[in-house]
Amino acid sequence: MLRTLARQAARAGAQAARGFAAEAGPPPAAKKGGSALPLFIGLAGAGGGLYYAKENGYLDSLLGMPPNPSTGGKGEFKPDYDAVRKVVEELLESNEDYDDGSYGPVLVRLAWHTSGTYDKNTNTGGSNGATMRFLPESAWGANAGLGDARDLLEPVKQKFPWISYSDLWTLAGATAVEAMGGPHVPWRPGRSDYALDQFVANPDGRLPDGDKDAKHVRDIFYRMGFNDQEIVALSGAHTLGRCHADRSGFVGPWTNAPTTFSNLYFQELTENKWRKKKWNGPLQYEDKSGQLMMLNTDMALLWDKKFKPYVMQYAKDEEAFFKDFAAAFSKLMELGVPFPEGSVAATPAPQK
Repeated sequence: MLRTLARQAARAGAQAARGFAAEAGPPPAAKKGGSALPLFIGLAGAGGGLYYAKENGYLDSLLGMPPNPSTGGKGEFKPDYDAVRKVVEELLESNEDYDDGSYGPVLVRLAWHTSGTYDKNTNTGGSNGATMRFLPESAWGANAGLGDARDLLEPVKQKFPWISYSDLWTLAGATAVEAMGGPHVPWRPGRSDYALDQFVANPDGRLPDGDKDAKHVRDIFYRMGFNDQEIVALSGAHTLGRCHADRSGFVGPWTNAPTTFSNLYFQELTENKWRKKKWNGPLQYEDKSGQLMMLNTDMALLWDKKFKPYVMQYAKDEEAFFKDFAAAFSKLMELGVPFPEGSVAATPAPQK
């Protein structure tokens, strides 16, 4: 109930004023070009060598998977994923200087980008393996800025060493959606982390490029196995966050409530008049205030005759959008994952 009221208040404020606060810079660690994680590991008594080994996947067999419950003892080990969710929720607004005061959008983007590399034709890519830990994937232009999200979750991994990075990253994304007022996203564990000697790099170019057209959008999403309705639903994640000139080259938020999950993205897309932004950056569109933006791939959803009906539906019906987004985002995070037979969601929908 509280999340619903918060979402309604955020939407009302966003629709009342088209202006928006100036873009905040990256967190202090990112400004310095480094990370506080080596210090964190050192204080924990692990040392630089352990940190290096962990980052390169050498310790995944020890830390990446839950302990064997058949080792005897008085009780059977049971992973507490709800405890992980709670710690992630506590981190979401832990740094008011980060973007719009929430890490939620960047955690959703991490889950999206670690999963969106899947290719159904070769059964490669996807969230299994947590391959964004390694070069060249960690340095792809599409993944710029996601080091912030990975660094944020590193202490969570240390607190719960039995969870794999690939499970942690996707669970954090699902948690962030719900914590920001969105739908419950079904999630289940079972992903494992590849070690460095198991890693085979995926080719760059598997993630969407914002200045492209509808054909490009379909090529990217059809390769993963999505249909047009699912493509539009997943695009609704742009209701969160903002673009950064020093990451994607684009700049600005899609809505005036970028830390609230809602259907505002579709309302802005359909109700505003958009014009090409006159600047030295890549092609993007702006509203009359110059504060909100849309990418060419966003406009393509409105211009394409097959995409547009879903855009119009979601602009009018938030409940339908929430339902379809939850299903599509859950599917995205499971692409290519060899789940054990009979596995079920570890985070069931909350009781109403």
